[in-house]
Amino acid sequence: MDQDYHDAMKLANQLCFPLYAAARNVTGLYTPWLKPLGLTYTQYIVLLVLWEKDGVSVTEIGERLMLDNGTLSPLLKKMEQAGLVSRRRDRDDDRVVEITLTQSGRALQQKARDVPRQVAACIDLPAEKALELRALLAELLENQEKRADMNRKGANK
Repeated sequence: MDQDYHDAMKLANQLCFPLYAAARNVTGLYTPWLKPLGLTYTQYIVLLVLWEKDGVSVTEIGERLMLDNGTLSPLLKKMEQAGLVSRRRDRDDDRVVEITLTQSGRALQQKARDVPRQVAACIDLPAEKALELRALLAELLENQEKRADMNRKGANK
């Protein structure tokens, strides 16, 4: 086997692994702050979307969070049962389900207001490096989305 192949197959040389491990570690940092609020990390990011703009479709939430309907539907059902959101079919198109915050869901925003600061304090990275990392990750995601769009367009020809 040639050396290039051998080096390429080392875990330490993979981009995917540090991204995966860092993502797991960072999302895990949220647990002590979200658990007292009765939230999982995924429920929290759904709420972040709704706190920005209430009354959005399941599809829009899925696009913003890069989650499929198979993940989102049971999550939203649990959030509805917990009294945080309500689900309602669009009057003009019953295939579209709109998600809106309940009073409890809106009130939770105030209770969760310190979560970003608390988590940021747990990340041992200077603020400027954290901003740089976020920009690089956003660029990576944008590039991947462009590639996926090109592949979809190519497949539709």
